[in-house]
Amino acid sequence: MRLHTAAMAAWCFLAAAPAAHAQDAKPYDEQLMRLSEILGAVHYLRELCSANDGQRWRDHMRTLIDAETASAQRKARITRSFNQGYRSYSRTYTTCTPSAQTAIERFMIEAVELTDALVEKAP
Repeated sequence: MRLHTAAMAAWCFLAAAPAAHAQDAKPYDEQLMRLSEILGAVHYLRELCSANDGQRWRDHMRTLIDAETASAQRKARITRSFNQGYRSYSRTYTTCTPSAQTAIERFMIEAVELTDALVEKAP
């Protein structure tokens, strides 16, 4: 009986989680998560290619999170996207190559486009 009660409690918790996520969702989330991922990738790649940016891209990410005035869950999702971008490119590139430089340029262009689209959707 105790196992059944614990299982029911766990199910109720898990069933409520998507509802909390849905309440926290914004119409621009897909673009925001992609921008976060790009910032993480650019942070890694520019550091790899000796751009000497320091924490510039991480600071942009922090500004983005602060501007969102997000819940803890939302902040975690945004941060996870940033980290995913960073990690995926750290697995792909260990030295700065022409391909890494091209990726940086493409990400910068995409980031500008996403930022423009997000500004248009801002309340």
